[in-house]
This record gives sequence, C-alpha cells and structure tokens, in this order.
Amino acid sequence: MTGNRSDAAATGSSRQFDPVDFLETAVQTASHEDVSPMREFLCETLEVHGIEPRVDDGGNVLATRGPADADTHVVLNTHIDTVSPHVPFERDREETAAGGSDVIRGRGSCDAKGPLAALLAAFFAVEPADGRVTLAITPDEEVLSTGAYELVSGSGSPTRDADAVIVGEPTNLDVCTAAKGRFQGTIHLTGANAHAAEPHTGVNAVAALEAVLEAIRTFGDREDAPPTHPQLGAATLTPTVVEGGEATNQVPADCALTVDRRSVPPETADAFHTALTDQLQAAVPDDIGVEFRFTDRPTPFLEAWDTDPDARVVDLLADAAGGDVRPFTAATEASYFATDAPTVVFGPGVLADEGGAVAHAPREYVRVEAVREAATALEATLAALLE
Repeated sequence: MTGNRSDAAATGSSRQFDPVDFLETAVQTASHEDVSPMREFLCETLEVHGIEPRVDDGGNVLATRGPADADTHVVLNTHIDTVSPHVPFERDREETAAGGSDVIRGRGSCDAKGPLAALLAAFFAVEPADGRVTLAITPDEEVLSTGAYELVSGSGSPTRDADAVIVGEPTNLDVCTAAKGRFQGTIHLTGANAHAAEPHTGVNAVAALEAVLEAIRTFGDREDAPPTHPQLGAATLTPTVVEGGEATNQVPADCALTVDRRSVPPETADAFHTALTDQLQAAVPDDIGVEFRFTDRPTPFLEAWDTDPDARVVDLLADAAGGDVRPFTAATEASYFATDAPTVVFGPGVLADEGGAVAHAPREYVRVEAVREAATALEATLAALLE
C-alpha cells in the first residue's frame, strides 16, 4: 500500500466525504489475505465523519444513524475482502475521442470497494430524522460468509427488522432483484474390488457413473422439479470433478463425482439434497452403494433468493440510477438477508465487459463517474425511503 491510512481519513474531516478519494486508498489497501488493515481504514473513516462504529464477533463493521425506534429501517451491506492475488492500484485519466475514460484499476476496485465507497457516501449524506440506516460491512464474502451469517443468526440481528436491504456489488448501476443459489456436494459410489481379468467377481463403482450421469441429465425433468423462475430461468446441475480407481488392473470399488447446483426459488439446500438422493438411489444398480454429501462448511450455502420487482426500494433505486431491473448473475450474501426484508443488489462496476472478466480478474477496474452516479442514486433512494 502507498500513503497513510490515518492521513487519508483525517483529510476527509475538513471536507465533505469524497467516495473517489476513499476508493483510491481502499484499493491500495490489500484485503485478500487479511482484512484487518481495510477494516481499520473503514472504521477510521467513519470516526472522522462523526460516526462511532463497532466490530462484532463475526468481524463485521456496524454503524447506525437515526433513532433506534424509527418506523423505517434500511440496511446497507457489502464486503471488504477480495480474492487473491492483490492487483496494484492505478488511476487512468486518459482522454479519448468519446470522452473521459477516468477509471480506477486494481483488486477490489469494483468487487466491492467501489460499491462500498458509494454506500458510504449515501450513508454520510442522508439526515435520517424519522428513519434509521445501518451500515453492515462483512469481512469474508468471497470465502465462507461467516460475517454475514453472524449478522443474521444473532438475537440482535440488524437485518431482522429491516424494511429494505441494499447490497453493494458491481451491477453496472442496474438494480438486481434475484440470484441463483449455489450448492456443492459429492456423490459417493461404493462397489467391490476384483482383478480386472475377472471383472464379474467385483462390483465396478466407476461403471455405475453411467447411471449417475443419466440421473443428473434428467434431474430437472422429474415431477417435483422447481419450475423455471420468471427472472432466473431454470436451475442447473453440473458434474465437475470425478475421482475413482486405484490401479489399472483392478475393478474399482470407489468413485466420487462432485456436482455444482445453481438453484432457483423456492428450492432450498435441504430440498435439493433429498431430491437428488432419491433420484440417485432409483437410478444406480442395487449392488452399488450411493450417498450424496454436501461439501463441509461452517456456514449455510448461499441460497437462491428473489425480491418482488415492484417493491418500493426497487422502484426508487431504478428511477434514481436510470438502470435496468434484472437478476444478478453471481451468488452473493444477499441470500442471507432476503428472507428478512426486500433486498436488492446494486453498485458501480461490471462483472465482465466486452473484453472478458473484470471482477476477480487482473484487469479489474471501475469507472470513476459510475462511483459518483451510484452514490447520488443511493442518496436519493435513502432519502425517499427514510422520509
């Protein structure tokens, strides 16, 4: 990192919060291995602007404005962690024939420090005399979402009484009202070893994959399959990794196939597990043992979620930002909040452009003007929601 976090935060005390100044320092603050420096910078920024933050047991940064007994409560959420490796900061102000191309490049510029900068600008700008706004920033969205799980599972969850939740992610200023869930697990097949010269004396677990793959291909055709979602389309089930066998001259007794499930509402992880297990047990031969197990993790998988496209927060934010209303194409922590309140995903930046991947890629960037436009739209939306 270049520069001094304390100096950068202190500079903001003498003028109105500038989301681009904040973003420049934030992108230079690596948070792919340890979010502590970025969390410190965020807390310093809040303190300089007269807000006393707290860090909960899950590592979330929480700050609130407005009366505790307000009739309306809006939660602003995003994350401060980034994927590896860190990509250095660059500011590109090159002018083009089509106009300015002022962009900030580097890891986290669009996912999700650009959205964070816009959320902060709106958080500082509104004066919620009759409403309450909570900033809830999580530390590990890219890994296990332990922070978000802490937010929703505790007795004092700040999202429990929320009337709307806005989650900052790169959406190109569109308002996203739904996303598929993502479940991962492994199908374990068990047979019996034998010499490959006498294959009939064993039970070939690898050969049973034929029935398993057919069961996967037809999984969406069963009578109780979730219907095609009006925003998200159909759920998908994809085989991804296979392991089996130990010797080239031996009938394999074990085989494992990992699958990736992209679910749509109303399917839950438990419902998917039950349905896939039933499908597999009906498909494989009786002499093959079959079991499906989710990948172990300390927090729930990111479930599919949706919000009514006619919800007030959707209308207000779409009008203010001038973007489309559409689904989000990646899994986010919004799934943890959508069960409590109407939830949308919104922010500057894009997951990908005509040149390929942007978020999580070495060419990650965000347009400076988009950060300012997002901040303006969020401020207008908050002001309307909290009036």
